[in-house]
Parts: sequence; structure tokens; C-alpha cells
Amino acid sequence: MRKGDTILFEAPPSAVAYAAVGGKKEAEGPLADAFDMLIADTQCGENTWEKAESDFARYCLETALKKGRLQAGALDAVFAGDLQCQCTASAYTMRGFDTPYLGLYGACSTMAEGFGLAACMVAGGHMQYAAAMSSSHFCAAERQFRTPLDYGGKRTPTAQWTVTGAGASILAPAGGPPYVRAVTFGRVRDYNVTDINNMGAAMAPAACETILRYFADTGEKPEHFDAIFTGDLGFVGRTLLLQLLKEEGLPLENHQDCGLLVYDRDAQNVQAGGSGAGCSATVLCCHVLPALREGRMKRVLFLSTGALMSQTTFLQGESIPGVAHLIELSSELPEETEKGGGVR
Repeated sequence: MRKGDTILFEAPPSAVAYAAVGGKKEAEGPLADAFDMLIADTQCGENTWEKAESDFARYCLETALKKGRLQAGALDAVFAGDLQCQCTASAYTMRGFDTPYLGLYGACSTMAEGFGLAACMVAGGHMQYAAAMSSSHFCAAERQFRTPLDYGGKRTPTAQWTVTGAGASILAPAGGPPYVRAVTFGRVRDYNVTDINNMGAAMAPAACETILRYFADTGEKPEHFDAIFTGDLGFVGRTLLLQLLKEEGLPLENHQDCGLLVYDRDAQNVQAGGSGAGCSATVLCCHVLPALREGRMKRVLFLSTGALMSQTTFLQGESIPGVAHLIELSSELPEETEKGGGVR
């Protein structure tokens, strides 16, 4: 069923398995113990950072399959993307899996985009198992979008630290919690932010609009959820998002940002927090989905946010468009929520 921009699943599909892999910086952060795998050598013994990112993604998908007691051949498709040119980290990863591959580019919004598409495919009966995966690597992203690592330029306070890691989740029509209750695919919005070192400001307006559209479509209220997670707005973007929502008459008391969960800004030199396509992917798969499966949270909204510029558009002086996709997740089926006094 569809209401406005939101797809509501009458028979919600399940996230039957998931995994998160992180690097050295992530091993020093607050969520270290929740990762399935932490790799101290972020180059993975490879001769390029780009190959290393593919290794992270491969380890992640292999771990999710193992946890789900599945072979790669059981997957009807993998929806995956990353920040490298032409999504090469994901594409090169999939060389080792004899599985249909649908490459996505939503920048840092890719995990929620792929997760939502996979949910639609399995809920619609078109696939039995579909995986969503996204990755990023600090070193690969820095030299692609900003400056070579050897340059040693000083990072601005608004800059964010690209997560070195990958997250993968496998969805099926049934299989227990967590359940995917709804998906709201976002619209591209551009508020004329041109500072490539301030991704949070570029993405916050898109996150605001997607949240507003979801609540308008469904009639839900923020207090119906244990938490509302955004992808990687960081400190600057989160502050702006809360301000924008308050101005729209929707103050959030239960908001958390993945870019502020994966790192400790006080103890780690990450400026405004974490970012990257692997940021929301890892936090979703090591923190949010386990909490729902274990019943520590009942209902959450999860958004991945993306800044859609490229190296070329930035050099041409273009502004930075943003997009945000939303997933409603629950530890209970809709009828169970209603028995407990919930809205749906």
C-alpha cells in the first residue's frame, strides 16, 4: 500500500541476517564491541586503498551469509553501492559472488536506498532473499573528493571523518524481527551549499523533508518511536536538522545520528563526526538491527543521508544536492503493535 511517498508493507519483510565490518578508527569508537569484524590493517595487505575497500565489503557480505546460514547462490540479488567512481568497490566485490548485482549510487544514502529496494522486492514476491550492502574507506574517499592524504591539509571543524567499513543485511519475506514496516524514498533537494567540507549542512534539508513527508503520509508521531536515526549528518548537520524540524512544528526529542554514534568526538580527532556510505550501513547492522531483534528497541526510523556531488561538479563550482531515504523498522508485526496500544 502506498500513501504519498511512503510504501507501507501489509506483510512486512524481515532482516534475517546482517553484519558490520570496521577498521582501526572504528575499533577505537563507542560501537567497537558491536562490530562482527574489526581490521587493524585498513589496507588489508593490498597495494591500493580501493582494493582494500572491496575486501571490507567482501568480508561483510560473507559474514552476513554465514550468520544467515545461506550460500551466495541463495541470493536473488545484491543491491550495493559505495563512494568510489562508478561504484567500483561494490562491483569489484561482486566479481567473487555468482549473484545478480544491482549497483546503486546514493552517496551516503546508499544503504537505506538499497535496503528499501530489497524490502520492496522480497515483499512483492519477486525475490526470496535480497541483500543490501554499502561501504566506504577513509583513504579512498579523501583522495577522491578532497586532497591527497600526503598533502597534510588541516581539516575544518565542519568536516567529517569517512568511516572505513561496510554493512550488509539480507532480507526475506518472513523470518522474524527486525521487520521492515515502511519505506519512504526521498527527493533530491539543493539549498545551495557549496562547501565540500560541510556535508552535514548540505544533507540536513533533505533529511528534514523526508521525515516530514513520512509523518504526513502515515499520521505517526515522533513519540511512537524509540529513536529516529539519521545517517551521517554529524554535529553540524544534526544541529541544523533539529532546528529545521522545530521550525516546522516537529521537535525531536529522540533523534540520534550515526555519525555521532560510531565515533567519540571528544576522544577521537573526527571533527564534526563520522560520514561515508559505510557510516549508516555499519551502525544499522551492528547497533540498530541487533537492538530490534533483541527487543531493546521496539520501533525506530532509520534514514541514510547523501550528498550527491562529484569531483567534477565540485570543481565546476556547483552546489551540493542532498537526498535522504527512510526505513521504518520494528521488533513486532503491525497487529502485535496494535495489541500493545500502538497506532498501526
